[in-house]
Amino acid sequence: MTRTDTEAPQPRTPSADEWLAVQASPQFQELRHRLRRFIFPMTALFLVWYLSYVLLGAYAHDFMARQVFGNINVGLLLGLGQFVSTFLITGLYVRFANRELDPRAAAIREELEGTQA
Repeated sequence: MTRTDTEAPQPRTPSADEWLAVQASPQFQELRHRLRRFIFPMTALFLVWYLSYVLLGAYAHDFMARQVFGNINVGLLLGLGQFVSTFLITGLYVRFANRELDPRAAAIREELEGTQA
């Protein structure tokens, strides 16, 4: 098969030494720092929220069974809140990754592979 002008060039395969150099580079360290600055606090926040829900369900039966309206109680609302918070965190991460992480990762990849996007 012959290459046409519309086909993208194949990226070159970096060597192990090049991978190590990129990993030690300030750009990669900044990328890792930004990722960790988002992931660790968000994970801690979610785990506290989830464990609070579990502990309330295990030890605060009266509170969780309190009727809010109709047959809807506090436990059900907090349980649904777990789903809402999961989707919210996912949306926040996607937005963060699109704005902060993906452009930096693409720049590192282009430099490493010698391609231009």
